[in-house]
Amino acid sequence: MKRDIHLVVLLLSIIFFSLASLTLWKVITSREHALEEINTHGLNLTQALSTYSEGVMRHSSLLLLGLVERLETEGSGPRQIERLGQLVSRQQPLMPQLSGITVYNKDGLWLMSSNRPIPTGANSSDRAYFIHHRDNPSREPFIDLPIRSRANQEWVITISRRFDDAAGQFAGVVAVTLGVENFLLLFGQIDVGNDGAIGLSYTDGSILVRYPFREQDMARNFSNSPIYAKYLVDRSVGTASFTSSLDGVERLYAFRKSDKLPLVTTVALGKREALAAWQLEAKLSVLLVCGLLLLTGGIGWLLIRAMCRRSLVEDELRVAQQQLLASNEQLERLAMHDALTGLANRRNFDDTLTQETCRARHSGNALSLLMIDIDHFKRYNDSYGHLAGDACLQQVASRLSACMRRPPDLLARYGGEEFAAILPDTDCAGAASVARTILEYLDHDPIDHRDSPFTQVSVSIGIASASGSDLESAQALVERADRALYIAKNAGRNRLHII
Repeated sequence: MKRDIHLVVLLLSIIFFSLASLTLWKVITSREHALEEINTHGLNLTQALSTYSEGVMRHSSLLLLGLVERLETEGSGPRQIERLGQLVSRQQPLMPQLSGITVYNKDGLWLMSSNRPIPTGANSSDRAYFIHHRDNPSREPFIDLPIRSRANQEWVITISRRFDDAAGQFAGVVAVTLGVENFLLLFGQIDVGNDGAIGLSYTDGSILVRYPFREQDMARNFSNSPIYAKYLVDRSVGTASFTSSLDGVERLYAFRKSDKLPLVTTVALGKREALAAWQLEAKLSVLLVCGLLLLTGGIGWLLIRAMCRRSLVEDELRVAQQQLLASNEQLERLAMHDALTGLANRRNFDDTLTQETCRARHSGNALSLLMIDIDHFKRYNDSYGHLAGDACLQQVASRLSACMRRPPDLLARYGGEEFAAILPDTDCAGAASVARTILEYLDHDPIDHRDSPFTQVSVSIGIASASGSDLESAQALVERADRALYIAKNAGRNRLHII
């Protein structure tokens, strides 16, 4: 019957394990596929946004190039500036991201502003882009970090070029300002969820724009973030997963470094939101499998229950028999062992000594007996209490047991604080060696005893040995060992004596 039950349990276990393993594999595999699709989608977005950003920057650079050529060819007088303003007014509607175009002379004074009248005494010589062009002869466009426009107080990205006079000397700067919020119009049309974000920054980690727009992010530098510190070191495009240093949200990042401009486009999706569909699918799969497992388990339980009913009486009888045997063994152990120390008791000692005495007489081999008494044990009880005294007896018993190296040796609690050790096939020298081992063990692993002259628990040992015809009786051997113990105690304790 038990074999049949085991086969049913084995079959159910195989079914459970197979369904659970298959479900786990399916959930893990679907999660990997979901992450691959998310990363692919993110990389496609970075490609599109990078192309968009490069296009805006390139268009702005071309516009600047045309304006610089006119200024260097026609000059920057009032009439030329007026014609330049008319040209800009026709160009500006072509770029919805454009906030304004401003022309500055070599001293930083405003010559033209496309989006507002020039304030009296307006000067931008302190702007980073103006200082860059004034001190750097490069004719390449310069993309500055986001700043607040002095014209309308909005956050703008500035792309600028210098223009020179007829002598080739610095004559001023033309700057195109791109409104950050206008720049983000396309970004805002992309659904990245509540926890998603899109960013455009310099390769040195300085942020240009971020969607959703947060003003406190405009002055941030992310050079220490994992993307810049770890991933962009040896590659220009890739994906990563880590927790944002801005808001503590774990996101899946796709990043792409521009081949033509020092820009990095980043698309981040909240990991929890991105995996929501997978989580729903995984939960449904797990619920379905759990239902199947419960149904299978229920059927198996009913089958096993029916089989168990047939063997119930047999099991009860078997249990009763085992309990009876266990009880008998326990009673036998209690009858032959000391309850406190677990050593053999006086009855066990007497029976064993009688048997070993008879065996020694017939074989002619030696038989030794150690009588061991704890020194000043009454003082120990008076000083530490009887509970501590019981614990002391247990500790001494444990140490004495460690010194009994052979299976035939028997250590017993003889009574009170007295122990006895029967050492078959052991002569006087061997018994003395065991006794010295006991004394050394107690000395190296001491038990505190403040009222003992030795400041620790010690024992006195009496040794008696005999063999063959010299072995009179078990009682005679005990009496000799007792006399030896008495002499050891009178000689100062913590020692052995042999008779």
